[in-house]
Amino acid sequence: MEPVSTDHVTAFRRFNRYFTRRIGVLDDHYLGQDRPLGEARLLFEIGDGASLRELRSRLGLDAGYLSRMAKALQAQGMVRVSAHPRDNRLRVLELTPAGRVEVTEQDRRASAAAAGLLEGLGEAQRAELTRAMATAQRLLRLAGITVVLVDGAAPDARACLDAYAADIDERFPEGFDKDDLVRPQEVSGDAGAFFVAYEEDRPVGCGALRRLEPGVGEIRHVWVHPDARRLGLARRLLDALEQEASARHFTVVRLDTHAALTEAQAMYRACGYTDIPAYDDNVYASHWFEKRLDAPDGLSSA
Repeated sequence: MEPVSTDHVTAFRRFNRYFTRRIGVLDDHYLGQDRPLGEARLLFEIGDGASLRELRSRLGLDAGYLSRMAKALQAQGMVRVSAHPRDNRLRVLELTPAGRVEVTEQDRRASAAAAGLLEGLGEAQRAELTRAMATAQRLLRLAGITVVLVDGAAPDARACLDAYAADIDERFPEGFDKDDLVRPQEVSGDAGAFFVAYEEDRPVGCGALRRLEPGVGEIRHVWVHPDARRLGLARRLLDALEQEASARHFTVVRLDTHAALTEAQAMYRACGYTDIPAYDDNVYASHWFEKRLDAPDGLSSA
């Protein structure tokens, strides 16, 4: 991964300062209501009801800070707190009638504020800004995802493989037999590696690497959850697998894919993979690819 330049950091921080000032993040009376942004956002996220645990995960808040905000809103008559009907250990927040009225007004004011900002632009400029915001959101989501090396037998690894198998079972005309998934021992320790991608602690993708022969590795089961597709995560997983292969002194990585996975074929070719003759007898494969890898920094490939 290339180091982040000072210019990029400076530009990012400059935009943050400008945007947060324009939308009033620092104002204790966000949108002209009698509460700061934190409390206003919490009211919005509660919606039809949510547990404190769910809200903490969704908003990325410290448990103590969230608890203090919830108590303040409860004291103001905006929310009520109750035990979860199926788990007494969980506390659930629900909007009171007064809370629902405030959220409705908050939504109206937020829309009016956004419209006010956009009024100074022409229609083409608004469309340009909307596309730019969509791009920014996509890239920020990708930046926030972590790709972690895990044991091939880890629960998250097996859960991702189960989801992968269910996904391609629907896409392959002939279906898919889960017995053809890699075994944990094939993608753990000296034999190989398994990566899981996490977005806010939720597994959203995976990829496996196993040793085929001396100097040659095989990439298997690159998969991204439907909710995290079109972010560029598959390429990120592929890059992590290639780096791991290079670190293990593999000079070549191979992979195969099904005829139905046209988007995967396009990605592999775009990432430098070339078509080769069949190297295995995988009944689901119709295309086989190979890529030569650079040696790790400081090491010779000779």
